[in-house]
Amino acid sequence: MTTAGTPVAAIRRHYDVGNDFYALWLDPTLSYSCAWGRGTLEEAQERKLARHLAAAGARTRLLDVGCGWGGILARAGVPAVGLTLSDAQAAHVRALCLDDVEVRVEDWRDHRPTRPYDGIVSIGAFEHFAAPGTDKVAIYRDFFTRCRDWLDGSRGALSLQTIGYADMDPAEASRFMQQEIFPDAELPTLPEITTAADGVLEITALSNGRLDYAWTCAQWARRLKARREPARELVGPEVVARYERYLTLSSFGFRMGKLALYRITLRPYGSRWGR
Repeated sequence: MTTAGTPVAAIRRHYDVGNDFYALWLDPTLSYSCAWGRGTLEEAQERKLARHLAAAGARTRLLDVGCGWGGILARAGVPAVGLTLSDAQAAHVRALCLDDVEVRVEDWRDHRPTRPYDGIVSIGAFEHFAAPGTDKVAIYRDFFTRCRDWLDGSRGALSLQTIGYADMDPAEASRFMQQEIFPDAELPTLPEITTAADGVLEITALSNGRLDYAWTCAQWARRLKARREPARELVGPEVVARYERYLTLSSFGFRMGKLALYRITLRPYGSRWGR
């Protein structure tokens, strides 16, 4: 597995805390990313999954880069491959025994598909691709180039969701978040994303759902606090306190416009989507 420029250990430190811990405060789909709109958390997460699947438009074969606990894979409706760096997440997806679904503990840089996909989804993984001090644009361009080649001129698209810096200089980012929550990860800015995509993939839709993420994080924080005692029994009081603080700070950052939540649809230039 490739490790250069990829915070594999940091990702596992965060996501392998324990499936039972996350199940206490996430919705039943175990979606650990921004929901879409309002209603109950369950309704908003189902809406998010459906909209990304619709944007990707896979008709025969789907790739999910950063598949988490399998929410997209379980609803793909076509043969699908999921990539994760978390052993715990991969074990959970395999235990679901989903038909025509393969999950791999594999970095996207190491992925070698046996045939093209006609839809790609990546939700909440892009922000982990680059470490501080790396050439973020080059890394993102590499990812976009691979996605273009994997799509192979199909009608499908890459449906991307990522946190990004908004009204905040990266130097102002919380040391607590950078050291205790997502070490060795650096968020993108919108200009870095668009520069990396230029000439590789065409951006056909772009929106900022930061207020949806402020609401989502507040929902998670409320649910975790309500299950604080069983959570402490699973992972200890220090971990629970760290997550409560992280979720509260995140909600504040999105609400104040310091952080953005970009939802982007990208397609290969000259693809048949508009015909």
